[in-house]
Amino acid sequence: MPSRKPGKTAKIVREVKVSRTYRLNPARVEEARRALGVPTATAAIETALDMVTFRHELAEGARALKGIVIRPPEALDG
Repeated sequence: MPSRKPGKTAKIVREVKVSRTYRLNPARVEEARRALGVPTATAAIETALDMVTFRHELAEGARALKGIVIRPPEALDG
């Protein structure tokens, strides 16, 4: 069992899940499962979906920053 820092408690997150049927190549799902280091095909699919969503959020954030000039702190002194 992984060690935890004293005083830290695990946060329980409950998600609504539904059964779905998809036609996926089993070899690709297995390859993704191994690459992601997760124990099940469901975990591989969920992790891959999380990664796609995160990538989208990063791209949106980068677009929002486009055109903003970032100056080093010493440039603000004078």
